[in-house]
Amino acid sequence: MAITADHIRDKLIKELAAVHVDVEDTSPNRCAASYKVLVVSSQFEGKPLLQRHRMVNTCLVEELKEIHAFEQKTLTPEQWDKQKSQ
Repeated sequence: MAITADHIRDKLIKELAAVHVDVEDTSPNRCAASYKVLVVSSQFEGKPLLQRHRMVNTCLVEELKEIHAFEQKTLTPEQWDKQKSQ
């Protein structure tokens, strides 16, 4: 399976009802081995950070078998609005 930033973005939007997703290929030569993501979803409301990360990891379980490094930031819409205004 060829993993792309668009594939990751689309899957997170669909499965986590994300209202905003940024996906950056951070591999030195953009070879799709390393990604950094920002996911904003109301499904994260009231959940601790570890549980949010597990939700993302569960969503991308097959993709993570092919990815060597994966950095994620998970925010609720309220947290995202606060961060944007800073």
